[in-house]
Amino acid sequence: MAELIEVAVVGHTNAGKTSLLRTLTRRIAFGEISDRPGTTRHVESVDLKVGGASAVRFFDTPGLEDAVTLLDYMKALEGCPTPPDRVRAFLRGPEANRDFEQEAKVLRKMLEVDAGMYVIDTREPVLPKFRAEIEILTWCARPVMPVLNFVREPDSRKTEWLETLAAYNMHACVQFDAVAPFVGSERLLYQDMATLLRERRPDLMRVVEHLEQQRRERQAAARTIVADLLVSLAAMRQPISEEDYADEPRREGFVRDFRAAVLLASRTAVDDLLAVYGFRPGDADAATLPGLDGRWEDDLFNPETLRDAGRKLGTGAAVGAAVGLTADIAFAGMSLGAATAAGAAIGGLASQGWGQFGRRLANKVRGVQELTLENEVLFVLAAHMVALLAALELRGHAAQGKVTAGRPAEPAELKPLLSRLQAARGHPDWAQRPRRAAANPTRRTQLIGQLGEQLRKMVEARTG
Repeated sequence: MAELIEVAVVGHTNAGKTSLLRTLTRRIAFGEISDRPGTTRHVESVDLKVGGASAVRFFDTPGLEDAVTLLDYMKALEGCPTPPDRVRAFLRGPEANRDFEQEAKVLRKMLEVDAGMYVIDTREPVLPKFRAEIEILTWCARPVMPVLNFVREPDSRKTEWLETLAAYNMHACVQFDAVAPFVGSERLLYQDMATLLRERRPDLMRVVEHLEQQRRERQAAARTIVADLLVSLAAMRQPISEEDYADEPRREGFVRDFRAAVLLASRTAVDDLLAVYGFRPGDADAATLPGLDGRWEDDLFNPETLRDAGRKLGTGAAVGAAVGLTADIAFAGMSLGAATAAGAAIGGLASQGWGQFGRRLANKVRGVQELTLENEVLFVLAAHMVALLAALELRGHAAQGKVTAGRPAEPAELKPLLSRLQAARGHPDWAQRPRRAAANPTRRTQLIGQLGEQLRKMVEARTG
């Protein structure tokens, strides 16, 4: 087994060191993140594993606080022929346990590791304290790779920092926003580290290959979750006997249960997506569907939302009696047909012949009605699931706010997906995902794969 690569993550207080490590290791609970200065007071380690074995060990170090004074103090030390000798002399002296205790922890670790990552908050101006930090770190005689953080912020001073780093002969640096990483930035970080640590290049390139494989598997799993949700909901049906249908309270109960099942399946899919990307349940708002304060019910079952979806899908509109008995099923102010009953039908009736939430599939021989989910609902759900997939791809594990889906997908993107999804309508048994993969119907599996490929193209168009 290859020898462990050890890297110290260093930088000024609140530069984002712990945040970077959370994102690199996908350990959302590692360390403590705060706007308070000096949150990290001790050296902590966290491993990046490849194939179950630790490949890189990162050390999260305290923030450098008074590098200017420390630099003057170290320059005054006598009998130090080389810069590393100055660092060791300082660490042996009394000040390492007094005024410069935090800095001593950083430098002691820098002398022990293979390399250092110098995390820079590019929103900060290039002040003398930062120049002093850079100079002291180079005295440790270890390769130091600058990591430029917060480069997406409007007040970033990235250009100033690049010029300063070049002046200290630090040309291999990485732009890595720990809150919202750039696509491919993780790969570039390890590739640049491999340039600094030439003797460890094969090991680091194996890390790159492993992370790339993980990325592909993560994306495929996420697309499968969304595709499976859409197939299940498109196939979902709820039979209602004529007796239950004629009884208004029982009829409304069927509608409530149907809607609750749709919401439960959607929320479960969101939790599964979060788990795939290494986040905790609850890290996405109850409301990964933006638009109405993030309430699933008010987005998925809101007449205005679905009227807009009908317009976007071009399914037309009808009024009043065109809904027929199905409008009664959808009534009670909570379903997609509520606006229809009020005399302004939501789209889809003219072209499809059924109500927005439930459609009447007459089977006079059996005396059964059926509830099923309309295309408008699937459109709204698919649009926001695509946005959520893209948001998770660009989400760092250091972000402290809720995951919020971005711009919903447009009709032109979604129509091919919805068209292919109609194949599930005739297979009520596809509403439940089989427990065993071997029992999964081949045609259902094929459809999920086809939808997954369409989702891949849509997400890559947003993140690439």
